[in-house]
This record gives sequence, C-alpha cells and structure tokens, in this order.
Amino acid sequence: MSAKAASRQEIIMNFSTPPSADDLSVLARLIIEALPDELVEKCEDLEVQIEEFPDEAMEQDMELDSPYELLAFYHSGKEISPGVQKKVANDDDRLLVYRRPVLDLWCETGDDLGSLLREVVIEEVARAFEFSEEDIAEMIKRHHQGLF
Repeated sequence: MSAKAASRQEIIMNFSTPPSADDLSVLARLIIEALPDELVEKCEDLEVQIEEFPDEAMEQDMELDSPYELLAFYHSGKEISPGVQKKVANDDDRLLVYRRPVLDLWCETGDDLGSLLREVVIEEVARAFEFSEEDIAEMIKRHHQGLF
C-alpha cells in the first residue's frame, strides 16, 4: 500500500468526538502534498505543527482580541522577524495550525473540514510569500475540488 493510500486511511474520523490534533495533522499533511503549483516549491521542507491556541506572546505580537482570531501562522526559519532575513537559516519553516480556532470556525460555518483547512493553509502560506489577495482567492477557487 502506498504512503498516500495509508494517509487516506488515517483520516477516517469518528465525529462523535472533535477531530484531534493528530487528525488535523494528517489532513494538513495531505493538503501540503497537494498545494497549488505556485506554493509547492516554496513548501518542500515545511513542517506542520498543530497547537490548541496561539500562545500569549503570539496573541500580543499579532494584537489579537481573542485567541480564536488566528487560525494558522507561517513561521519562516529564515527570518529573525517579518521581513528581516537571517544570514544562515537555522530553523525549519513551519506552519502552525491552531486546532480550537479551526474547529470553532468549522462548527460556525458547517463547511467540510478538509475544504476549510485547505483554504486556511493555502491562505496562510500564500500570504507568507506575499501573493496578492486576488491570487490567493484564485488559488483557493482552483483547488476547491475535494481531496478526500
């Protein structure tokens, strides 16, 4: 059985309980594998982490009124701070996905969880690479077909 087939088997979820961090991690990995062409090459070594909420430092840095406002955050291992590049990248690029805010939005919208998470991932990664809002909307529209 191929790795992709094994991954697809992993995402069979029992929705009598909320999807766990592991469930979202499997979904996010599948989404990363199928990103739009414009983003794929930029995300070859992208690490995905699932956390419940942004930490207090992130809330302050992003000036959030509520931890539910931030669904995901792209962290470049090549930057000291946004826009300031390190001479040597000593950290991996990673995408932090915040489980509780994503699940809250999922419950609020009633959208398919895979589609919702795909939009969140595409939007966050594309913004990190300074794609325009129009480009991001077009990527999301183009890749709206179901993976699952």
